[in-house]
Amino acid sequence: MPKNLYIGNLAYEVTEEDLKRNFGEVGEVISANIVKDKYTGISRGFGFVEMINEEDAQEAIKKLNGAELAGRKIVVQEARPKREQRRASSRGSGFRRRGRF
Repeated sequence: MPKNLYIGNLAYEVTEEDLKRNFGEVGEVISANIVKDKYTGISRGFGFVEMINEEDAQEAIKKLNGAELAGRKIVVQEARPKREQRRASSRGSGFRRRGRF
């Protein structure tokens, strides 16, 4: 079963190909994604790597957490699942007056 890893403290010049290459030395990489600012397109300094299985992911954490990539020590850990985002009420901001719904 594939395993998603969080990669933090990335230098802004690190590319998705750099992540694939570095993590590919430890195990099989399915995908790599660097999170970018939606307005500027500049890296936000973190990303995600999806490894083929749990064993490769654990090996990547063991070998690459604290390793240097483009002059910075990266953080590698299991990615946490996305939190469910609450939708605003269809009646506006979701503010409810006393006695009314």
